[in-house]
Amino acid sequence: MIPRHLLIGVAALLVLVVSMGIYLRHMRQQARDLESPAANALPVAPPASGPMETVTLYVADDAAGMLRPRSAQIPLPGGRQQRAEELLRALLRIYQQPGAAHPLAPAADIRSIYLVDPGAAVIDLNAAFADQHRSGILSEQLTVNSLVETLAVNVPGIQRVNILVEGKTRDTLAGHADLTGTFDVIAVEQAGSQ
Repeated sequence: MIPRHLLIGVAALLVLVVSMGIYLRHMRQQARDLESPAANALPVAPPASGPMETVTLYVADDAAGMLRPRSAQIPLPGGRQQRAEELLRALLRIYQQPGAAHPLAPAADIRSIYLVDPGAAVIDLNAAFADQHRSGILSEQLTVNSLVETLAVNVPGIQRVNILVEGKTRDTLAGHADLTGTFDVIAVEQAGSQ
């Protein structure tokens, strides 16, 4: 027969082990709850101010492998450069919604857009845009074409677009879409209509 004090000791240890397991599970859940908002936080951009305007955004659809024009009402500031930035941020918000047809990382953002000589624009993306982009020829090319066409259709006079990441030239977006060259708006439109 097992001594009574040994049975009580084993029972107490068993209760302690079960209690610690429950406590550990509770602490892990709390840690996940605290990390989630920080991991999914979108970059904070200043709110756009200006009159609401109807614009056309070219939204990529991965399943169909094409761009689809979508009308949207967004507030657009008066300056040409600020208007261009707000247009592309509105496009990114579509891609960052849950269940988007062409999802982008929540931290993806447009750092700036530079409208240089007549007809040329430079889009400067943040590192998260490129580093967290899904790799694949079609996915990357749809993203590039979407940015170029949305900008060209809504900002008159743009004929050429360059894309930078963190202010520097980058070979590819996520391993496939070549970012070293200049994107001709007419060529991008023709590729999208095929």
